[in-house]
Amino acid sequence: MQLELPEGALVSDALARLHDLVADTPVVMAVNQEYAAAGDPLHAGDELALIPPVSGGSVTVAHARVTEEPLSVDRLVGLVADPRAGAVVTFLGVTREVDELQYEAYGPMAQREIERIVQTAIERHGLCAAAAEHRVGTVPLSQPSVAIAVSAPHREAAFEGGREIIDEIKARAPIWKREQGEWVAGALPAAGPGRGPSVAG
Repeated sequence: MQLELPEGALVSDALARLHDLVADTPVVMAVNQEYAAAGDPLHAGDELALIPPVSGGSVTVAHARVTEEPLSVDRLVGLVADPRAGAVVTFLGVTREVDELQYEAYGPMAQREIERIVQTAIERHGLCAAAAEHRVGTVPLSQPSVAIAVSAPHREAAFEGGREIIDEIKARAPIWKREQGEWVAGALPAAGPGRGPSVAG
């Protein structure tokens, strides 16, 4: 089948477009016969393949996205659905007390950093799947700027994995927040994965 996507589309965009096709089957995508991460870019003429669980192993889904679009936790819950999961935990960070917040990001690096954070949490906590998205641009009062969903066989791992993902995004992703025209104070992240204070504040 042919799949039309806008210029600059990522693997995560293709997976989202094909979500209804795969229903609840966990899949990963191969691009030009190589396994691809959710944040990898796509190009005209790429050959895409959806790979279900292979013999001798199971597929984990790691999804990350930085976007100007409103966030949907229901969409993320769909991405992490897994027949092995007995628990699904979600988190929304929303604008509070002010009419709006403005977020800026070093987009490509933020996308890759969030993807690494999600993948690390999956491996450390034995999650079935995890997804995290951060919004940039203007986020109105009570709307989410960050959304996370994780699935795991048991609730302890789901809660711990979700907590690690939001804490690490706050500490490591190059995303900045402005409130009422002023940048919110943060601190420089330390070099190396898993270390560093808040970037967005």
